[in-house]
Amino acid sequence: MGAVALSLSRKAELVFNTKAHGLTARLRLKGNKEGNKEVLRPCLVLQDIGELCLKSVHCKSGCCHRDSGLSLARCAPKAAESQECSPRHISGIYYKCPCERGLSCHANKTIVGSITNRNFGVCKDPQDF
Repeated sequence: MGAVALSLSRKAELVFNTKAHGLTARLRLKGNKEGNKEVLRPCLVLQDIGELCLKSVHCKSGCCHRDSGLSLARCAPKAAESQECSPRHISGIYYKCPCERGLSCHANKTIVGSITNRNFGVCKDPQDF
């Protein structure tokens, strides 16, 4: 998919573009005071739960989740207390979402668990220890 422009008025349009880092939107102002140059101002469009994502930073919930290595990743809610979770990691795509704020994921943090995608745990309140 390339760029798609949505006209807001005679002087402004919103340009959507998909790139390797996700969906972006830019406000394009025409006929401004800088010699009639077009000005592009970036703004990030965060995805809702259920929408496709490439990384967790693209989701309002903060979790980009996939069921298997072959499935498409979609935004999902973070794990609540007593639900399965994954510790945070670099790739930004999870098989189990990280815990909601204030909870911690007690998981298998060994290198073997990380390599085999078996480093799942359970969300717990740290004050319960």
